[in-house]
Amino acid sequence: MKRFTLLLLAGMILTATAATAAAPYANNRAPLREKPLVKLPLGAIRAEGWLHDQLQRQADGLTGHLDSIYPEVMGPRNGWLGGDGDVWERGPYWLDGLLPLAYILDDRQLIEKTRPWVEWAIRSQRPDGYFGPAEDRPFESPAIQRDNARDWWPKMVMLKVLQQYYTATGDERVIKLMTGYFRYQLRELPKTPLGHWTFWGEQRGGDNLGVVYWLYNITGDEFLLELGDLIHRQTLDWTGIFAGGEVLATPFSLHCVNLAQGIKEPVVYYQRSNDPAHVGAVKKGFADIRRYLGFPTGLYGGDEALHGAAPTQGSELCTAVEMMYSLEEMTEITGDVQFADHLERVAFNALPTQATDAYDARQYYQQINQVMITDHRRNFQESHDGTDILYGLLTGYACCTSNMHQGWPKLTQNLWYATHDGGLAAMVYAPCRVTAEVAGGARVTIAERTHYPFDEQIRFEVTIDSRKIKSAAFPLRLRIPGWCEGATVAVNGETAASPAKGSVAEIERTWRTGDVVTLRLPMRIAVSRWYEGAAVVEHGPLVYALRIGEKWSKVANPGKQIYGPWYYEVRPTTPWNYTLFEEDIRPDRIAEAFKVERRDIGDAYPWTLENAPVEIKARGRRLDEWTLYQESAGPQPYSTNETNNPAEEITLIPYGCTTLRITEFPVTRDLRKNW
Repeated sequence: MKRFTLLLLAGMILTATAATAAAPYANNRAPLREKPLVKLPLGAIRAEGWLHDQLQRQADGLTGHLDSIYPEVMGPRNGWLGGDGDVWERGPYWLDGLLPLAYILDDRQLIEKTRPWVEWAIRSQRPDGYFGPAEDRPFESPAIQRDNARDWWPKMVMLKVLQQYYTATGDERVIKLMTGYFRYQLRELPKTPLGHWTFWGEQRGGDNLGVVYWLYNITGDEFLLELGDLIHRQTLDWTGIFAGGEVLATPFSLHCVNLAQGIKEPVVYYQRSNDPAHVGAVKKGFADIRRYLGFPTGLYGGDEALHGAAPTQGSELCTAVEMMYSLEEMTEITGDVQFADHLERVAFNALPTQATDAYDARQYYQQINQVMITDHRRNFQESHDGTDILYGLLTGYACCTSNMHQGWPKLTQNLWYATHDGGLAAMVYAPCRVTAEVAGGARVTIAERTHYPFDEQIRFEVTIDSRKIKSAAFPLRLRIPGWCEGATVAVNGETAASPAKGSVAEIERTWRTGDVVTLRLPMRIAVSRWYEGAAVVEHGPLVYALRIGEKWSKVANPGKQIYGPWYYEVRPTTPWNYTLFEEDIRPDRIAEAFKVERRDIGDAYPWTLENAPVEIKARGRRLDEWTLYQESAGPQPYSTNETNNPAEEITLIPYGCTTLRITEFPVTRDLRKNW
């Protein structure tokens, strides 16, 4: 007996709240609104294929060795280890990525690296409930932050670390610590509000609020709801900002990372308010970001303040990983396909290119049109002695060195969710394996075999993990992206349905070991228009950019030692100043004008210029008047009909495979043909 239905999870009316035989993972307690999706314990999802390779590169690179590579901050002097050094965000930032990476990889050496930090944080709690560093010390160096020890903001990051640690270990000391600390907050916030020490806590209060609700679902302590209301009132009014619309349209009005973190706060509070206006405001906010600031990667111009949509403005690495975390939280709370689509866009485009393949260096800002990576001042709102787009350890600003690590591990943790009715849901796709309980208490493993986002097919192989139980009845839900027309779902080779784009397909049946679900998501070329009418080529969840030859140089820092001892510069070895043809991007011509070529790269790491698994061949034309400005691609000409250069074949590859690139192309007409 089987049944196949389609539904949109965001519209479901849900009633259950606690873990039951029908729903093994606890959901929101009343009066919080029921979530359609519930995050699985840390370690339930294991990366495979290219994603496992990506996580292992982190473990072998900066994430696994930051204590020895960056000892002035992550060494024993760190205040979060009881030392007299850095007491602010950077230590917790590192742990917020290192800890989930360690448990997802089940890497005992990395787990042991996290242990002193976790243990010190727990043992630091005082009788009044406060925890963490408490003593401010005199300025020593711009490389470490020894003041604002009691600021609310760094504690929010460490709360997220401890939350993840609890889901992996069940250590009840975390519950005791959080209960004591939240009682402390309830007493102290009326006197010293979130913005008392710095504005970071006031603008990032959604991180604090999310952990308060998480603890409430475990303990049921009523005071946590009161605290949540207080935190919401003291946090910047993100709902009003997004609903009003004026702030996002105003240059330099917000910090880029604060926007990425703050955008989830209305949705987090929606669990308490049950007011759709909170979700509606966030969706309006995303629409306004697209209108005034948007980049095709799902991010926006912010270097560091909001700075428009020109493709040579910067986008900070912290913005990428924090926006991903916000979208992960919003997907769980609402089940909305739009948020999961957006998450994939950031993860599979912006994230891979902003760190080196060996994970030994990173950029502070990336550019959508990025043609020269050199030590040079560019048109950024905040320019750090010209080091902002260099690949280095501390180039630009050091916050990203500490915060970059959460991106891939948390994406892995959010590939699958438990559902409110005892099922499982795949809301983001990548090669992995999930093991979880389903309705009736059966334990199942689903292996997700795919080369997505480069490939159209995803294969789910079901195993019932019990000798006694031969079958399990539960719903399996699969997201159908908003960009996908003609998706199909087959069970054991039999086509079940062709679900609509932007929906969630549900397969409800009694499953047995050996059952296979095949999801096919056809990817077609699309062309979208961005800054000054520039054209962007897309294929499924991926944005494509011009393949540009690269020459890398490792340069010893000539004297700006705050930015690290060395950095990488990258210069082009092939032309970059191409336009696309207006005739080729007409909807009726796209399929003919752009040719997709897939490459079998085997088990090779895909996010490189050489290993790009997909190429798109197209026509382009050199535009002589488009030249460098401040060692960036100069302002894009809006009208480019003047050039008489001949058409050439150009190659586009996934944005995430590039270092140098043109992504937003000016458009020219082919005056020699009568179309």
